[in-house]
Amino acid sequence: MQRHFDQELDLLKQKLLVMASYAEDAVGNAVKALSERDDQLARAVIKADDSLDTLEVELDEFCISLLALHAPIASDLRLITIAMKITHDLERVGDEATTIARRVIELNAEPQLKNYVDIPRMAVLALAMLKDSLDAFVNRHPMKAREVVPRDKQVDELNRQIHRELVSYMVESPSTMTRGLNLMVISKSLERIADHAANIAEEVVYLYEGSDIRHIKKSPSKPTVY
Repeated sequence: MQRHFDQELDLLKQKLLVMASYAEDAVGNAVKALSERDDQLARAVIKADDSLDTLEVELDEFCISLLALHAPIASDLRLITIAMKITHDLERVGDEATTIARRVIELNAEPQLKNYVDIPRMAVLALAMLKDSLDAFVNRHPMKAREVVPRDKQVDELNRQIHRELVSYMVESPSTMTRGLNLMVISKSLERIADHAANIAEEVVYLYEGSDIRHIKKSPSKPTVY
């Protein structure tokens, strides 16, 4: 009986990896559509979001069935509930990819505003975070998950840098306003994808260590008393 349950837990991990591959492909293709000004690819990303939504529902139902049909011990119960949270994060990654794709189609209707360098770089960083978080989940590697979380700051800084540059463009040339705002939305979506990757990493740490590292910040230094 336990062996069968363990096989079902392995199947759960496999299903999560399938969903993760869909989410990663969606983000990669959305950014590729931006760089190559490919409307057809952008529309394919939007259409593929239905598959991610379907996978989310299937995974949730699978997790609920595991809870209903078995009486999992605490560690297995934690695994199933964390898997449901990861599923939600992956679905949100897909939603952000769809947002990017929609903005790409709008951008492609006008001349390109600037060379896209930092945005693809953000995508590479965010997708690497997502991949490493999921690897840590599957391979029971909480230390690798811990290393993912601080990498979110690099993506945040790139997002701020892109926003500053775009504001300058729009101030100097109001005709770039629409394109600038669309690029800001794309940059913000990539920043949110990195946030979801960090969320998954935090959930992996909780799963395997029992430590909740969400919202943990360095204590502010005490003022010097003279």
